[in-house]
Amino acid sequence: METKNDTSNREIKISRILNAPIDLVWEVWTNPDHIKNWWGPNGFTNTISKMDMTENGEWDLVMHGPDGTNYKNKSVFKEVIKHKRIVYQHVSAPKFTTTITFEAQGNKTHLTWHMLFESREVFIQTVKTFKADEGLKQNIEKLSLYLTKMTATQ
Repeated sequence: METKNDTSNREIKISRILNAPIDLVWEVWTNPDHIKNWWGPNGFTNTISKMDMTENGEWDLVMHGPDGTNYKNKSVFKEVIKHKRIVYQHVSAPKFTTTITFEAQGNKTHLTWHMLFESREVFIQTVKTFKADEGLKQNIEKLSLYLTKMTATQ
């Protein structure tokens, strides 16, 4: 039986040690000129029309699927603490809240990515329809590869 505070049946969580310093990880996460290059599952490209990284700032992004389908996404940032945490609410369907935490570990960064869906039903539908669990794995892998390219050019 689910308790009121148990959200395990409607969340996705992934952690990764990224081979890049926290300054760089933060930069590629918060700068639309970077994030457009790695965001989304494999095969997707992005157009970001707005990314206001402040409390209650809006993030408008269109993800372009490999089949030509455009997916409009609108989110609102709820918390932005430099080098610590980003929290945003995905206000277009499907509704969820994402929390990204950053922790410096020497010249590497421990990143945790947590998506909490509005309900168990929304979670199930999002995983079935959009394969959000696999998409998140691909997204963090693309971030890791992008950081590798960035550190190689510095």
